[in-house]
Amino acid sequence: MKKFLVTILSAVLVAAALSGCGNDSAAKTAKVIEVDLTQEEYAFGVDKTQPELLDSVNAFIDQIQGDGTFDEICNKYFGDGTPTPVTSAAFDESKDQLVVATNAAFEPFEYTQGDSYYGVDMEIAAALADYLGKELVIQNMDFDAVCLSVGQQKCDIAMAGLTVRPDREEYVAFSNSYYIASQRLITLSDDTEFDKCTDAASIEAILNAKDSSVKIGVQNGTTGQFYVEGDEEWEFEGFAVEAIGYKNGALAVQDMLNGNIQYVIIDSAPAEFITQSINKMQ
Repeated sequence: MKKFLVTILSAVLVAAALSGCGNDSAAKTAKVIEVDLTQEEYAFGVDKTQPELLDSVNAFIDQIQGDGTFDEICNKYFGDGTPTPVTSAAFDESKDQLVVATNAAFEPFEYTQGDSYYGVDMEIAAALADYLGKELVIQNMDFDAVCLSVGQQKCDIAMAGLTVRPDREEYVAFSNSYYIASQRLITLSDDTEFDKCTDAASIEAILNAKDSSVKIGVQNGTTGQFYVEGDEEWEFEGFAVEAIGYKNGALAVQDMLNGNIQYVIIDSAPAEFITQSINKMQ
């Protein structure tokens, strides 16, 4: 990932959170425990009243995965490529537009920098709009509202690092999956408690020994929250700890550095991206 992007993005994400931090918190850094806690599939959530759009989206996913376009986009955020800014048009009912619901606080899949959108999903959205011959409109909202907005026909498609879940199918029709994700644990860099863990079971054994005095940060409405709190559909047993919800992972990690929570659990790609960015600011 390019150093200039990480530096700029970290400034955007944590400038507010860093203000007022003392010297002790500023000296602390975070690390990601490189063990997958879950495995899940990302897909796009399409308006159920537009089955033809779902067919087109699936054909498009097959195309970009087959011709190398998807790998090229991913290389911009996971490799040495240069991210491409994506611009949203203003919503206009009189125009032929693709209206995308997202939560642009989930780097590297969707985030903002100035007036532009960046991220894997946002570049896919731009390519999808071109494929469909439509003008792209991006609607940025809280993650909890993304599927609902599509279900209410306010948007055509949800593109927000969206994990396939049965409860979300009440609102959207999921496309074919395009990315395999997992949850990972973030701790303070000087915390050695999890260093010898090699699988999810060993991490969960440690977390199961914690009580409600321990606080774990999660992004509201995401798999991380379900994993910590417990979820029958996913067969997550949950933990006795207290889950603290945040609008995005960057705020959760900064709050951990500030000493207000002990750990953060979020998706693996954002975990790496956010941790690297925030550490450069410390």
